[in-house]
Amino acid sequence: MSKFREHINNIKDKDPAAKTTLEILLLYPSISAVINYRIANFFYKHHLYFLARLISQIARFYTGIEIHPGARIGKCLFLDHGLGIVIGETAIVGDCVTIYQGVTLGGTGKDVGKRHPTIGNNVTIGAGAKILGPIRIADGTKIGANSVVLKDTMLNSTAVGVPARNIKKRA
Repeated sequence: MSKFREHINNIKDKDPAAKTTLEILLLYPSISAVINYRIANFFYKHHLYFLARLISQIARFYTGIEIHPGARIGKCLFLDHGLGIVIGETAIVGDCVTIYQGVTLGGTGKDVGKRHPTIGNNVTIGAGAKILGPIRIADGTKIGANSVVLKDTMLNSTAVGVPARNIKKRA
């Protein structure tokens, strides 16, 4: 199965409102944002930084989703109701991650080099959550809405609050 088809199927599996492939292709800003990110990332990797940033800023204007072209994004990223999502330059996002509106994968302003979080596979990040600094969100983690995560999480855990704390480790 192609990566693109896999991406579409992931959205269909995770969003009960997604009825058809055509609807997803034409009406979901997640698809447009990820496609434009992949193009911008290609130019970024080839040291054409201005062109990469131009593409990412045009995509941000049309989708309301800002993904820095230097970020590393895995397969099947789903940005559900993506308005206001920001993914920083040194962020790493694993496979099959779901991010809801208003999420920031950002820096604290105190770090040099790797400044943004690393998100594992099969992670769900609730609306408005802020994940800040060069921390690691473990595979299978669920981050509650409006949580502020400043520390690493455990495998298959749930983190909520300001600042976030692990409240449950799932089997």
